[in-house]
Amino acid sequence: MAFRALPALLLLIPYALAATSESGSSSASTSATGIHSSSAAHSSPSVASVTSVSVSASSAASSSTVSGISSAASSTPSSVPVSSQSSTISGASTFSPFPVPSQAPVPGVFTSTDPKSPPPVDSRIVPDFAPAWAAAYAKAKKKVAGFSLEEKVSVATGVGWQGGRCVGNIPSVEPVNGRGWPGLCLEDSPLGVRFGDFVTAFPTGVNVAATFNKQLMRLRGLAMGQEHVGKGVNVALGPMMNMGRIAQGGRNWEGFGADPYLTGEAAYETILGMQQAGVQACAKHLINNEQEHKRTESSSDVDDRTQHEIYAHPFLRSVMAGVASIMCSYNEINGTFACENDKVMNDIVKREYGFQGYIMSDWQATHSTLSVVTGLDMTMPGDITFLSGTTYFGQNLTDFVENGTIPEGRVDDMATRILAGWYLLRQDAPGFPKTNFDAFLPDNDDTNDRIDVQDDHYKLVREIGAASTVLLKNVDHALPLKKPRSIVLIGSDAGPGKAGPNQFADQGGNDGVLAMGWGSGTANFTYLISPLDAIQRRAREDRTSVSWFFDDFDLATAGNVARKKSAALVFVNSDSGEQYITVDGNEGDRKNLTAWHGGDNLIQAVAAQNDNTIVIVHSVGPLIVEPWIEHPNVTAVLWAGAPGQEVGNSITDVLYGDYNPSGRLPYTIAKQASDYSAQLVTGGGGSENFLTIPYTEGLEIDYRHFDAKNITPRFEFGFGLSYTSFGYSSLNVAKIPDHDNSQADLIKAWEAGKASPIGQGSSAALWLHRPAYVVSFDVKNTGKVSGTEIPQLYLNMPASSGEPPSLLRGFTNVELGSGRRTTVTMTLSRYDLSFWDTTAQGWRKPEGTMRVTVGASSRDARLHGRIP
Repeated sequence: MAFRALPALLLLIPYALAATSESGSSSASTSATGIHSSSAAHSSPSVASVTSVSVSASSAASSSTVSGISSAASSTPSSVPVSSQSSTISGASTFSPFPVPSQAPVPGVFTSTDPKSPPPVDSRIVPDFAPAWAAAYAKAKKKVAGFSLEEKVSVATGVGWQGGRCVGNIPSVEPVNGRGWPGLCLEDSPLGVRFGDFVTAFPTGVNVAATFNKQLMRLRGLAMGQEHVGKGVNVALGPMMNMGRIAQGGRNWEGFGADPYLTGEAAYETILGMQQAGVQACAKHLINNEQEHKRTESSSDVDDRTQHEIYAHPFLRSVMAGVASIMCSYNEINGTFACENDKVMNDIVKREYGFQGYIMSDWQATHSTLSVVTGLDMTMPGDITFLSGTTYFGQNLTDFVENGTIPEGRVDDMATRILAGWYLLRQDAPGFPKTNFDAFLPDNDDTNDRIDVQDDHYKLVREIGAASTVLLKNVDHALPLKKPRSIVLIGSDAGPGKAGPNQFADQGGNDGVLAMGWGSGTANFTYLISPLDAIQRRAREDRTSVSWFFDDFDLATAGNVARKKSAALVFVNSDSGEQYITVDGNEGDRKNLTAWHGGDNLIQAVAAQNDNTIVIVHSVGPLIVEPWIEHPNVTAVLWAGAPGQEVGNSITDVLYGDYNPSGRLPYTIAKQASDYSAQLVTGGGGSENFLTIPYTEGLEIDYRHFDAKNITPRFEFGFGLSYTSFGYSSLNVAKIPDHDNSQADLIKAWEAGKASPIGQGSSAALWLHRPAYVVSFDVKNTGKVSGTEIPQLYLNMPASSGEPPSLLRGFTNVELGSGRRTTVTMTLSRYDLSFWDTTAQGWRKPEGTMRVTVGASSRDARLHGRIP
């Protein structure tokens, strides 16, 4: 096997692991100013030639040489043992777990919280999950104390691909009803129970982000959690929170858009909802997996400040939501694979964020047994590559402990973290459902109980689909439709696919209406409502004549059938997904930013013959709409994303005004693809030809780049129209007094311009995240119909900070009847007002005046103020 050499720093035991010399002195190595990188040659494992692994490292205190990869325990993947295995250690290696962050409770501000009872949406309470974690840890430690070394290792080792009913499985320790435990079922996806039957296909992550509605984010998380629990899933592999850095990114639709604050809040609410239902959430993918091309053969090179402020922020919010697990990604980060990256897993997540759960690998993303030293707690699905029969954990990890390479205390820590997540969500309760479906054998009646977990979740799906629809254009009140005499639906996206909603495995095809992208982030449709289905039902009520034409390429006929119709509804889409499926030459990532199936030409052909052409776009991300957006006959545009199984009902509700559109763009739509600050990096390939993906745009992602470079977008981040109008007034910004005087010395130092100190849980500290300032203002519905406004709060930092001009720092949804007014309040924390100081390795208040802008989008400012 050609293994990639580990950098020497990775083989030390930093922070949690200390190698002690015979004299009793100890040493630990940390990377204080950034994420370390490696100049070692890149190579990819080839299981066919697996024989041995040889790694060496040295420090003042320890050195080790390890060789040999051997068979695993019977409950995990195995391999033929090699004839020799050796290890030499200078000094005795020991392990000390990360200390638990200690913060005193503050009534009404920082209160003890159980995952089953999270604080209300938009509450000013910062939840304190420490007591719940402490109780879970006590139970986990007691349980682990009764396990043998092999059993503890099995808790961290998946049984191998297709080795159980779920996409990931941790074996039981027998007897289950006694000293053992039943193991774990881990199952995709971020929008429903993948491979399950009688489940709900929820709206995509990018759609729930487009609602800018935290209540809907929470409810979606809760409903998805309930369905996973109902199917007997312990760990739901989501939410996904990689950033929409690249407009063409294949899995952008799984995540929450292109802004770290919006993504962080969506992740926070989703996790609170999921874990309230009793399933363990899994924050993924840690980190910098923003494109699919060469995702396993690329290095995302990111500077420390950008990492903290943009890409790591949603994971911090996930930890603050009490997330039980995190998944590391396929790619390298600054030259070191994510799943053996000490800086990310140990220093940032476990030390700086104070994460008490466990980190699992993405499927086949483990690269060595020694990854346990750098922070990996669980390998998934267990085998090195699918069905290889080999593993880096299992017997190999047992051997590394027995020969002194890895302390048994670290394995205790891994097993304890994993079991603590199980106890945290009370999955030890007798009533927690057993796994009742079979991901790999769905037709086997012996392993599939056909349990219906849908409940009435279709109502929520329909509402989110409508609430996430963005009205981009509406000339002379073309919408909502008012009992038109005749309409025509044009484009394949308006109708059903030729062979049902699940005709493509993992949705890896594009036929009919688009409701989700493709890949492991999907779920089977129990049913799928097409626009044709829903619009015909409504048209029957209005006695409207309905025609349709679904051939995307017969432009002459499409134009002709649109003639003389009261309205021509043209449906177009754009699809993407995960790298392992290629659709029409799109290998996960999109080849371009144009509508699929010749959509631009279809729109223009129809608009040439109908002066009331309404365009509906179902897309996984931004498109370039310049060929038709200013056509005088294109009177309205609805951007509907990928909204799940009720797609047809959702768009019909908006078209007819039963739901006043309130969606906002969670990314920028540019006038040309080159206007985006980051582009898809292509090329690369082969074990010696890794792809380098430089994040040279730094903090200038999406709208931040457009603002910083004064580039005019077609539609800016946060943009969205309504069937009514809203006015803003009476802005006030005030400091919130700290009556309890908690952590006053830290607050005083921050206000004096000093960075937050380095320590366990330092970036999640209460004094940083508790509300410090309140922003209030009035919103009035100045139109003629009821509607929902999405006020957005942007921070404008002084030039000394080096930040882009505007940073989203707050949003909410306000429902108002015609003529009604309400006062809106949002809060800002000291963390919100800080930037990451790479020298001090802490959060610092910038020098100069900080201002705030309140408005209807990133470029529609209505009110201006300053931080006192």
